[in-house]
Amino acid sequence: MKREEMGVSMNTVAERAGLSHSTVSLVERGLRKPTLDTLLRITGALEIKLWPLIRDGETVQSKRSAE
Repeated sequence: MKREEMGVSMNTVAERAGLSHSTVSLVERGLRKPTLDTLLRITGALEIKLWPLIRDGETVQSKRSAE
């Protein structure tokens, strides 16, 4: 997971993004589909760009669909 690779705690992301810890947790675990605003807040908190993550997610989804 990108956040863990960066060594950033979930609490830090939540605080920087102005979101609750539970929201960040639910998004990370795939239990909540985030809004664009939530995604932008999380990527902003991590200081990363959103588009590469979306592109990578599309690639993973395409591979799963092909199986």
